[in-house]
Amino acid sequence: MVKSIPAIHDVLSSMKKINIGELKINIPIIQGGMGIGVSLSGLASAVATEGGVGTISAVAPGFREPDFLTNFREANMRALANEIRKARELTKGVLAVNIMVALTNFADMVQTAIKEKIDIIIAGAGLALNLPEYRPENSLTKLVPIVSTDRALNIIIRKWFKNYNCLPDAVVLESPYSGGHQGVKMDEVGDSEFDLEQQLPKVLAVVNECERLYNKKIPVFVAGGVQTGADIRKFVEMGASGAQIGTRFITTDECDASMEFKQQYINAKSPDDIVVIHSPVGLPLRVLKTKFVKSIIAGENKPIACYYKCLHTCDYKSVSFCIAKALVNAQSGHIDEGVCCSGVNGYKNNEIVSVHEVFEQLEAEYREG
Repeated sequence: MVKSIPAIHDVLSSMKKINIGELKINIPIIQGGMGIGVSLSGLASAVATEGGVGTISAVAPGFREPDFLTNFREANMRALANEIRKARELTKGVLAVNIMVALTNFADMVQTAIKEKIDIIIAGAGLALNLPEYRPENSLTKLVPIVSTDRALNIIIRKWFKNYNCLPDAVVLESPYSGGHQGVKMDEVGDSEFDLEQQLPKVLAVVNECERLYNKKIPVFVAGGVQTGADIRKFVEMGASGAQIGTRFITTDECDASMEFKQQYINAKSPDDIVVIHSPVGLPLRVLKTKFVKSIIAGENKPIACYYKCLHTCDYKSVSFCIAKALVNAQSGHIDEGVCCSGVNGYKNNEIVSVHEVFEQLEAEYREG
């Protein structure tokens, strides 16, 4: 049964409603896409029902399909379509799919999401330079790239306008304090140049120029280390339209991962419980310091025959572990052989609550500033 959006947000929300094109976002919060299987229809529909943007991750959503290892492409397309349909049955709210540019099946996932009439496609882990080529002229799906700098956004805007005569419908500006793969080199992870406080004014200048030249409003959402409503308010007062938040939604009843997975975030008590390691993808990877992660840091190799061929940038014959297998293990509760991605503030998640309660907390924190 489809749930209606609670009226409490229409009355009490101090966060400003925004539009992405004709899409009305009642609470300017995008739930971050988290794979493998951490944010599927359960979490996405709950966030959308609260008035935010609920996001399904397109990173191997078919991992439970019986033919996942033998028919990777079809299994994932089928599973993504099913997750979108299930979410639609549960909510009238706005839904997105997060798709990594680095995926070997990037085009498949984009085309599947558009065929299912998803509201928004959010694309990161690489520059989404050719994303618009997959959107038919009659499609209402909005295209939102994730960038780390104003330079990256400028490149995307020039490419999209020149080749496809279109512009981004919104932008997510993500700092290197997010969970999972980072859009910078390892030695740049702590560089203040990539802090949101440094990059947001530059990115706003780019989108403001677009609005002046092309009469198109491009909302900017900040991401990466954004944990509280006070964080959101800080960046909204700097000119952002809202925020993308991932890790805080992991410790919710509706998160699609196992309870064992969620408990790892409750167990984390300090910043030292979260580390950045080298991913097989060739990018920095921010994760909880699980037993598995400690063994990787210690130099142990955990080779595996590659069934997936899921990422363009992964040379499975030379890497120390399989990121896909490690993520599947963690999601399903086999933590000792798994990787749990976490934003820099993941240790602040200290209880399992409902998505509704998270929104109430965020709004209270926003009002209090």
